[in-house]
Amino acid sequence: MPRRTSQTLTEAELRIMQVLWHKGACTVQQVLDGLAGDSILAYNTVLTTIRILERKGYVGHAKDGRAHVYTTLVAEEEASRSEIRHLVSRFFRNSHESLVLNILEDRGIEPQELERLRRMLEQAEEPSQTADSMIGGPTRKSVTGSEPQ
Repeated sequence: MPRRTSQTLTEAELRIMQVLWHKGACTVQQVLDGLAGDSILAYNTVLTTIRILERKGYVGHAKDGRAHVYTTLVAEEEASRSEIRHLVSRFFRNSHESLVLNILEDRGIEPQELERLRRMLEQAEEPSQTADSMIGGPTRKSVTGSEPQ
């Protein structure tokens, strides 16, 4: 029975994606060369993994003569967010708060980091406060341009 394909990236797939994100469009040989510092992989192993990434929708290819040139179809940031969503749904019952609390409990937090997080949270709240005050404010106009009744 064949293994079920994971919709998230395996370690090997992530290593190949990192080469493609860093270098841009590559042939299998160029990906293999980009992995040179890592453990040595066979050409066919890299090719098989790239084909799996293509089936998953992470990678596409174009023909250049006899060679296939592979490019990413998913940005690194998008893949990262997708992995986090998967992690949150799988281990934290879709609670991002539980994820953050787990991280903080696991490694602790320095006072400087805590202050930086507070500032980030305050900045994240500012646009929503402005929008809320505009929506509920007394100067809101109706579609006709007159004051609401």
